[in-house]
Amino acid sequence: METSTTDQRLLDTRGPSDWVHTDPWRVLRIQSEFVEGFGMLAELGSAISVFGSARTRVEDPMYAMAERVGRGLAEAGYAVITGGGPGVMEAANKGASQAGGVSVGLGIELPFEQGMNPWVDVGINFRYFFVRKTMFVKYAQGFVVLPGGFGTFDELFEALTLIQTRKVTSFPLVLIGTSYWSGLLAWLRDTVLADGKIKPADLEMLHLTDDADEAVEFVVQASRRPVVDAGNGSAAGEAGLGGNGGRAGNDGNGGPVPPD
Repeated sequence: METSTTDQRLLDTRGPSDWVHTDPWRVLRIQSEFVEGFGMLAELGSAISVFGSARTRVEDPMYAMAERVGRGLAEAGYAVITGGGPGVMEAANKGASQAGGVSVGLGIELPFEQGMNPWVDVGINFRYFFVRKTMFVKYAQGFVVLPGGFGTFDELFEALTLIQTRKVTSFPLVLIGTSYWSGLLAWLRDTVLADGKIKPADLEMLHLTDDADEAVEFVVQASRRPVVDAGNGSAAGEAGLGGNGGRAGNDGNGGPVPPD
């Protein structure tokens, strides 16, 4: 029985120097995970990734909210991608599955792994976080983010970074839960923005709501905007997209997104 995860062994350079010999072979395992993920999800079609805490209980209002989001996305013709676990992930998968949509779970090897939830139709278990995170973004047209912890924050801020640096195109981000997220947004505005670490338009990449229908409508409409390829520059006008994914013009949330 292994006492550590694959990611942990990859990142740990302490101890014996046998990693010098084993690391090159790990590349093949990493490659196989990418191949498996690409092969299984290549024909998925339009999809939205839904994130939130695995610790959300069934009686929590956010569980019901995630179910409504999953159902709404499925009814709009989108597959729903989650981390495949319990809590918010289970609820979103459940809503999508019960509405007749495609329910996808991208699991991860963890010391406290709880297994794939029963509402997943298409499931893959990954050893490496970075491979799994690639799948969340590559095969989704946007993120819906409900209250969660470090893992949820990680996915959220990675998506923000990818949008800001033009690595993804037409990628709407919706936060559900005004009372939960308002403190974070206030800190970003009053501390990070005030100190010049981000630009005002950076905050406009996020759409905050307490309404599941509004969240679904926002990501659906934003993901269906036409993409205008302006080379390495920015596209102007209503299309609102540029080059390698940077938004320009109006992003549908009240203002432009900066080119950097």
